[in-house]
Amino acid sequence: MDVHKPDVMLHVEVRNKINIYSHTIPGPGGMPVGTNGKAMLLLSGGIDSPVAGYMIAKRGVKIDAVYFHAPPYTSERAKQKVIDLAKLVSKYSGPIHLHIVNFTDIQLYIYDKCPHEELTIIMRRYMMRIAERLSVESGSLALITGESIGQVASQTMQSLTATDAATTMPVFRPVIGFDKQEIVDVSEKIGTYETSVLPFEDCCTIFVAKHPVTKPNLKMIERSEEKLEEKIGELVETAISTVEKVWC
Repeated sequence: MDVHKPDVMLHVEVRNKINIYSHTIPGPGGMPVGTNGKAMLLLSGGIDSPVAGYMIAKRGVKIDAVYFHAPPYTSERAKQKVIDLAKLVSKYSGPIHLHIVNFTDIQLYIYDKCPHEELTIIMRRYMMRIAERLSVESGSLALITGESIGQVASQTMQSLTATDAATTMPVFRPVIGFDKQEIVDVSEKIGTYETSVLPFEDCCTIFVAKHPVTKPNLKMIERSEEKLEEKIGELVETAISTVEKVWC
């Protein structure tokens, strides 16, 4: 018998009973959920954000989530899709408190007042602001997004910098250096891929400019946001006060 490279390795585990086994099935690994605090995941209906939530949960972070819904431009089926994704991620992270924000009036107001090439950046900045408010209320210490550098116009280095400037919280992006196939591979592994690719629109894809800015200037973005000052505060407060909460 070759004791250094045996054909079969037999393990004996002595606890209350004696367990004998020859095959080990690896689990996700990581750290116990909750040992590293809590963070707020910006959960869309796409492939990336559920993977980001899973990866942060592996490091012991308890996950809450926020979804920005835009009825009637996004359907109830789109909302249910995100609830289903939260439930799938919760198999690894533990129960998720999902905050569903009605974002329609804010999107329409931004669409009416701001340059269309800046729409996505400004909308995402207001998502970050609202997510930060909800995070403070829930005791979360950071935000989590599924952004990957260069994947779309709003995910260039300049765009991410402009987005981050809207919040004082740390923003964790665990898939920032992944290409799309690497993210897809993880989503298939954790069982979220088939739900993520269901063909329901999310609010980020409704008001998309034909030629979105890829290298936004923060001062210009802030100047455009000044056009919103008359009403945007009231719309944000309404969105926060009418949040629908779902336990997933």
